[in-house]
Amino acid sequence: MLPSSQMYYGTLCVAGLALGGLGVWCMHFIGTLALQLPVAVHYSLDTTLLSLVAAVLASICGLGIVAANPYSLPRLVCAGAILGVGVSAMHYLGMYSMEFDGFFLWDWPLVALSCLIAFVAATAGLWLAFATSSNTARWLAAALIGGAVCAMHYTGMAAAEVVCTTPVTALPESDSLGMLTALPVLLVMLIVVISFLIALVHMYARRFKT
Repeated sequence: MLPSSQMYYGTLCVAGLALGGLGVWCMHFIGTLALQLPVAVHYSLDTTLLSLVAAVLASICGLGIVAANPYSLPRLVCAGAILGVGVSAMHYLGMYSMEFDGFFLWDWPLVALSCLIAFVAATAGLWLAFATSSNTARWLAAALIGGAVCAMHYTGMAAAEVVCTTPVTALPESDSLGMLTALPVLLVMLIVVISFLIALVHMYARRFKT
């Protein structure tokens, strides 16, 4: 039976932060920065942080539901739906945070397909991670979820047609890429430090039990 202790919930939060923050949001944010538009692009800090919160909370909730005892198919589907919705919300909030002289025209069938990819792949990845006990399956789960996030991201990007409302003759300067890129880098460093501390706590806890 899984322990219902503060250590368990702390580990769950770190896992959600690693999956939602490091695995999902950082990939999305860096991928979005790779998009070059013929107009100056600025990013709303509030909406950008909200997209991060959506990814992390969905990851924590999804992992918490599917990891609860006893394991069941309804829990798996519910967790996959929550994680899929969280990833989709994170992506489109991130795109909504882009401020420029223009707007997006959406291909709604592709938008729906991107959300479906997020749900199906998240459910399959969680099943591989929790319904099987082999390390190979867990590595496959990590690869599947990572690939699904990329597929969802670029499907969502393909669903957006950029319409500029001002004429452009040269590629303008956007927000400082150095400052923007520092956000995911700092987040990665924070997750690594927290994960290391959690691992130390687990190690000392096992020593005291023996």
